[in-house]
Amino acid sequence: MIKRPIVLLENVSKYYMVGEYQICAIDDVSLSLYQGEMKVLVGNSGSGKSTLLHLIGCIDKPDNGSIVIDGFNTDLKTLEELSSLRLNKIGFIFQSFNLIPVLTAAENVEFPLLFRKNNKKSVAQRIDEVLEKVGLQDRRNHYPRQLSGGQQQRVAIARALIGDPSILIADEPTANLDSQTGMGILDLIESIKKENNLTVLVASHDSVVLDKIKDKIYIKDGKIVLSEVGA
Repeated sequence: MIKRPIVLLENVSKYYMVGEYQICAIDDVSLSLYQGEMKVLVGNSGSGKSTLLHLIGCIDKPDNGSIVIDGFNTDLKTLEELSSLRLNKIGFIFQSFNLIPVLTAAENVEFPLLFRKNNKKSVAQRIDEVLEKVGLQDRRNHYPRQLSGGQQQRVAIARALIGDPSILIADEPTANLDSQTGMGILDLIESIKKENNLTVLVASHDSVVLDKIKDKIYIKDGKIVLSEVGA
């Protein structure tokens, strides 16, 4: 049986205008990711890591090429359909946590579901499930300012999981954490990946991440220059 990639990019390019100059952020990238894989996207600052994650995460659209997410061709989707695809298929973990300071941990986790029509009881159960999964049930009523950096990142992971995605994307998830806390976050992401058979793509140049994740994709000047499959 031939496996179908859950993420498929074919000749994808993305350009930005900086003043009067056109900058090529992603240059003719082709890439496949399969269910259950965990890979790290490696590159220096400005290499195109975040742009590529935003394209895969349907936060942005390519100028050239095609992106297929779990069988859905994003080229053919309206902005509303792309929003629905993000909500139902993709969990995104941001470097800076992106928690809403006036909302509790539970309310931050619930936030993506406000755009869905859900039964209140089932939503409450789901919030409990994901907070328990990340070890923060006892912090559900705490605000971000009352949580450590590692706890805030765990809330962000719970928020990414709330919609039961098939793809988890993490942009520099350990950048604002000490090495021990960062390792704990990576262990948590790996555990969740195995439990839910998720496809996980992490962007990082943190040595803690590179030591942990053996399958690597190297990007430089917007181009994929090398892929390594670890043991």
